Parts: sequence; C-alpha cells; structure tokens
Amino acid sequence: MIPETKKPAINHALQVTFGTTDLEETRELTAGLSSALVFRIIVRGKPYLLRIITRTDAMADPTLEYNCMKAAAEAGIAPKVWYANVEDRIAIIDFIDAKPFPMEEAKTKLPYLLKRLHALPPFPFRINYLDKIAEFIEKFRAGNLIPDELTAGLFNFYTRVKNIYPRNAEDLVGCHNDLKPENTLFDGERVWLVDWEAAFLNDRYLDLAIMANFLVKNEEDEKIYLEAYFGQEAAEYQHARFFLMRQILHLFYFVVFTMAGKTPNKPVDSNMAMPGFREFHDLIWTGKLSLANMDNRLQYAQIHREQLQHNLGLKRLDEALLIVANYQSLSRNR
Repeated sequence: MIPETKKPAINHALQVTFGTTDLEETRELTAGLSSALVFRIIVRGKPYLLRIITRTDAMADPTLEYNCMKAAAEAGIAPKVWYANVEDRIAIIDFIDAKPFPMEEAKTKLPYLLKRLHALPPFPFRINYLDKIAEFIEKFRAGNLIPDELTAGLFNFYTRVKNIYPRNAEDLVGCHNDLKPENTLFDGERVWLVDWEAAFLNDRYLDLAIMANFLVKNEEDEKIYLEAYFGQEAAEYQHARFFLMRQILHLFYFVVFTMAGKTPNKPVDSNMAMPGFREFHDLIWTGKLSLANMDNRLQYAQIHREQLQHNLGLKRLDEALLIVANYQSLSRNR
C-alpha cells in the first residue's frame, strides 16, 4: 500500500510529529485526479491525512505547494499541517470527515471562503494561465483529435478574448486553481480546501469560474455568488470579467479533458450521448460520477465544448468583450 521506498521517511515523519511510528490503521483514498498517493491514517486514536507527492514533471513544485498549503492552513482555510518535508515530498495534515454539502449553502460559503483565500499574501508566480492555454491548444491541434470545423470557432474566440482580457496586478492573487468538489470539504459547519499542488498566483476570476460550474445555474445565482465574494453588488465590469473567464475555462476544460481522456487507437466521438451541462456537474457534486473514468473525461470535454459553442452565440458575449475592452482602454488613458 505505502511504497517500501517511502517507509523510512514516513516513519521519520511519524516519530518527529507524534513520537511513534505505529499506524493503527492505513487506508488509501483514491478519489480525485491527483497523482499524489493519499492515505487516511490513524495515530494514537486520531485520523490524519498522509500525502505523498509522486509527480516529477516541470509543474511539480513541493516547496510552492507546501508553502501555499501552510499559508492557507494558518488562515483556517486548509486543514492544520502537522508535518511537511520538501525533500521527502511527504505531508501529514488533519483529516476532514466530509459531509454532504447542500448546494444552497455552498453558494454563499464558497465565494466567501475564496474571498479570504484571495486576501492572503500573494502566492509565487508559476505560469501565465492565458498563455499556457495557447500551449495546450497547439498540442491539441497537433494531435488531430477532433475535426477542425468543430473547433475553429472556439479557438478564434480564444484569440479574440486573449487580446483584450486584462492582466492587471490587482486581480492576480493566491489561487487554488483546482476547486472541484473533492477538494472543497464540508465538515457540517466549515469548508476546507485541500490538495494545493495546482496553487499559484493567478487571476481571481479563475477560482470563481471553476466553482461557478457547480454553483451558478442562472443570472440570479450569479448575482448572489458574486455579491458574497465582493461583499457588495457586483459591478457591470465584474460580471463581464466573470462571464469571460467562464468561457475561457470551458475552452480549457474541453482541450485538456479531450487529451486526458483520449485512449490509443480509439477516435474521439464528438457526437457521443451524454448528460447535459448542469446534470453532469450535479452528478460530480454529489459524488455519483468520477472524472477518473476515461469515458467520463471525454464526455466532460464535450459538455464544455457544447456549452462554449452555445455561449458564443449569446448577445452577452459581445457585450462582455466590449465592456472589458472599454474598461481597459479607459484605464490606460487615465
């Protein structure tokens, strides 16, 4: 269960933290898409989470991950960190016994929690999110995964929005960047954010857009959601930024989950039967559907493609692009 090569380092962590190496119980947790090995352990009668980083690619940065996690824990946003060793890539944190999270309660608690997260001292810079999407698009196109006629309009939108979307410093904050339901744990009273491997300095609207896939179902939800985050009724410009980032996220998820769900010698079926956008996200929220399944990943990609394709025909898209572009122009001329 626990890799033999990691046992000496884990025993050291346990001895330093708890004065014992005795694990009364060890159970691997497999929910989520993280490459880390995650275990629920019991030490001296109390449950903890043992997390072992296994990634070795360019985006794997244990120092950044642990620093972001500790900052969030000190602010009461993440569970308490008992031990974190960068060299060994091992962390031990409080285990959160997650309860079902009522959607109506989440609509206000989660944006308020994001407001607290984004108020922390800024996380270190890792990548420019908008520029990184361009790299994924190039990989996607090189793979010839889906006919060009189904993607040309989407990628044209990306070029258009990238040219006008703001990159102002005041909206670059410490972001979690991976706010799926399994990383937002509700203990019955409080919400905790876990799994900080994707955290870095980013546009605040990305975190807001990720959670909105689950929580914002209509314009009224959007008003409540953004008001909870900003502490007052959101301005026209804030609604426009939020709407554009949601479309950028649809594109990103379409590209990334198509590549992640593609299996060798099996073409991507762009006409596959699948639930609607809202139904699919409700199933993820309630734990009835997992993106660990390759077919589900492909469905998820196509759902985001269809949602973006629909939204590209809305009058609101042109209005949002104009509002943001005009705001940027006015800001430069002040």
